[in-house]
Amino acid sequence: MNSHWPSDMRCSEFPRPADPDVDTAVGADPALQYALMLLADARLPAGGHVMSAGLEPALAAGVTAEEIPAYLRARMATTMRVDAATAVVARHACETDSDLGPVAHAWAARTPVAALRDIGHVAGRGLYRVFAHIEPVAAARLRPLVRDRMAWRPVVLGALAHALGLAAPQTALLVAYDDVQTVTSAALKLLPLDPLDTLAWSLAARAGVTELVGDTAGLTDAADIPADSAPQLEAWHRAHASADRRLFRA
Repeated sequence: MNSHWPSDMRCSEFPRPADPDVDTAVGADPALQYALMLLADARLPAGGHVMSAGLEPALAAGVTAEEIPAYLRARMATTMRVDAATAVVARHACETDSDLGPVAHAWAARTPVAALRDIGHVAGRGLYRVFAHIEPVAAARLRPLVRDRMAWRPVVLGALAHALGLAAPQTALLVAYDDVQTVTSAALKLLPLDPLDTLAWSLAARAGVTELVGDTAGLTDAADIPADSAPQLEAWHRAHASADRRLFRA
C-alpha cells in the first residue's frame, strides 16, 4: 500500500499537549465519559439547535469570520464563565441537598438583559424536559423553579450533571464545550466557511476552556459565581430579540 508517511512513523511522535484540568475533568470511568458525551451531543432534544450563542446578531452588527476566534475568547471571559460557574454551584447544591433557589437568583442577577433571561428560561425548560424523562425523581426538585420561570439552563444543567454522576470539572467542561460548539456550528450555517476552519477554532479554544475549568470547578457558593459582564454582547442580544428576520432565536 502506498503511503506518504514514513514506515517507522509512530503516534508517539505527535504528543498531544498536556492539559491536566481537562484530563481530570474527563476522568477514566467509561460510564461518566458516556454521560458527558451524551449531554454534549448536539442531538440532545433540548433546543440547543435554535441557538447561536449570540453569533447571529454579532455577525449582523459587523463581526467578521476572522473575528470569531476573538468572539469565542470574549465569551470565555464573560458569559461562558458565568454559566459554567452557575452549573458547578448548582451541581454542588444538589450534592449537598441544598436549595437551588439562590443559585437561580444569582444567575438572574448576573444576567440583566431580559432577552437573555428569556433565552435561559426557554433553553432550561427544554433541558428540564430531558431531565424529567431520564431522571424524574431527581428532576422533581426543579419544579418550583420551572413554575416560577427560573429554571435557567445552567441551573438545570448542573442539576442534571449531578444526577448523572458528573464531577464539578466535568460539569464546567461540558458548559464550555457546548458554548464553543454552539458558536462554531452556527457559523457554518450563517457563513460560507470551510468546516476545517471551525474545527481549528474549537482546537484553539482548548487552552481557554482549560483555564475556565480550573477557575470555576472549585466553586460551591452562589455568591462566588463571577459577575463578568459583556455589555456589547448583551446589546446585540437585545437587538436580536426584536429582529424580524433571523435564523436563530439567540
